[in-house]
Amino acid sequence: MNFKIDVEMTPDELRKVLGLPDVAAFQQQMMDKIQENMAAGAEGYDPLTLFKPYMTNSLGSMDALQKMMLNMMSGYTNNTNKTD
Repeated sequence: MNFKIDVEMTPDELRKVLGLPDVAAFQQQMMDKIQENMAAGAEGYDPLTLFKPYMTNSLGSMDALQKMMLNMMSGYTNNTNKTD
């Protein structure tokens, strides 16, 4: 038996339904502080240094992204070829 339920709501409404806090003001304060430090030339606040961890150790790495996609595709084709 399958059920399908379509729910239309905004991201803000979904956040409230899930009981998640509204962190928009906090995020804006953090971004303002980072921009302030970048404009002042504070050490460690240049764009390359800020984004380096995301580009080398996560899915930002093209090699990691390619491997993940290959694993997903091979897992999908292995599951669809099985007979019950």
